[in-house]
Amino acid sequence: MDLYPLFNSLRIAIIATIIIFFIGIFAAYYIAKLPGIIKGVLDVILTLPLVLPPTVVGYLLLMLLGPRRPMGILINELFGIRMVMTWWSGIFASVVVAFPLMYRTARGAFESFDENLAYAGKTLGLSNSYIFWFVRMPYCAKSMMAGIVLAFARALGEYGATSMVAGYTPGKTATISTTVYQLWRTNDETGAGVWVLINIAISAVFLLMINNSEKKNKYVKS
Repeated sequence: MDLYPLFNSLRIAIIATIIIFFIGIFAAYYIAKLPGIIKGVLDVILTLPLVLPPTVVGYLLLMLLGPRRPMGILINELFGIRMVMTWWSGIFASVVVAFPLMYRTARGAFESFDENLAYAGKTLGLSNSYIFWFVRMPYCAKSMMAGIVLAFARALGEYGATSMVAGYTPGKTATISTTVYQLWRTNDETGAGVWVLINIAISAVFLLMINNSEKKNKYVKS
């Protein structure tokens, strides 16, 4: 059994989740401070991939990064890097599709943060960076972990956008989701079923992590 789809899916999901984590928390932190109208507009833009069909997201990425598009041509000429139909193309798709989950979770956590703790830190002479990483983030750690797990699970199972920008090439761009489709399409239901079970098992583990995190939260609060 070729395990490349599992390796590639985990690689894409891990890298995408790391990118999503940092972009998500900083976007959530600064946007939460903006005036209502601006915040509302940015919320719509950043959350849109969550409600758009993944194939639409994939199409928009192709329009942006395709080999005949200005950005795709520029990057290829400057760095010799092809932005679509490679394994790392799946990272772009996963980041865009899973980002709203981290962003919304982080924003909710920051909005529930007790600002008196930040004010107290400032009176002690602590810098904003120190307060952010060592006061605000630990306070919101449980919610952040839930956002990370959700983003990872979404990136791991991404199919629509990934299939459009990365395609399916065995040993090169294949992921669990695209492999399931290709095996089903070629009437290999047994092979497809094996990968479905693997995906279910991995997703179940991460959902259990979320449930355990929520239970610990309730226990601490009580």
